Amino acid sequence: MADQFREPIVERVYTLNLGPQHPSTHGVLRVLLDLDGEFIVKADPVIGYGHRGHEKMGENRTYQQFLPNASRMDYLSGLLYNHGFVLAVEKFAGIEVPERAKYIRTVCAELNRISSHLLWFGTYVMDLGGFTPFLYAFDDREHILDILDRVSGSRLTYSYCRFGGVCQDADAQFVDTTRSFLKRFRSRYHDYDNLVTKNVIFIHRTRGVGVITVDQARQFGVTGPNLRACGIPYDMRKIEPYEIYDRFDFEIPIGTKGDALDRYRVRLEEMEQSCRIIEQACNKLPDG
Repeated sequence: MADQFREPIVERVYTLNLGPQHPSTHGVLRVLLDLDGEFIVKADPVIGYGHRGHEKMGENRTYQQFLPNASRMDYLSGLLYNHGFVLAVEKFAGIEVPERAKYIRTVCAELNRISSHLLWFGTYVMDLGGFTPFLYAFDDREHILDILDRVSGSRLTYSYCRFGGVCQDADAQFVDTTRSFLKRFRSRYHDYDNLVTKNVIFIHRTRGVGVITVDQARQFGVTGPNLRACGIPYDMRKIEPYEIYDRFDFEIPIGTKGDALDRYRVRLEEMEQSCRIIEQACNKLPDG
């Protein structure tokens, strides 16, 4: 008889608008979430917020005026975008670049790549409940920002690369501090492995999660480390070498399952490959 007086259980699914102003998305993505309590029933990503008017600004500015915009398209890899933009203009205009500038650009670009990966690594693990690796990653990243700040005058949105070279030369101290960073950073691998890579909790929370198949990656245009984590060894520095990347010996780390764990491992291995490139570039840095 008691069952007659019980209210029927009603599933209440509500919609939450996540972004683009939400701090968890940094203003580049909006996600419409259907939630059942705290469980996500459906997620509908709305892309296209990342450009922030850059295309429109590019319509009424000269190449020189647009230069600062490039590093703001991805503020964690600002120097890579700055580098790519000047390379495009130089190719279009037939501008010759001194050999020394090419090597300096490459060193700085790879340092910026490591700093970007470190921020991803630190925040990724922190979102999974590990705070200590975040502090380690930002400690290492701080050394890179100091090096790039000294040579470029900036710590985040760089306009160091200019059409025909760089805005100022790198001195011997730049090379010495870069070598010191490489030595220090490589000594940290042991800590990262013990804190994260071998952590059973981390492995259980990432293995087999968020799998992206090869077909899905090709269908949706996945690029970068996420693509390589699927097992596709596609890296523009190897496939279509730009600047002087064809002069360096380095490998393309790839995953096997395309899950969240592979995406972590690929980025961790890519940082060592960047170290290899930087080391070779410093050894071959020409005078001038």
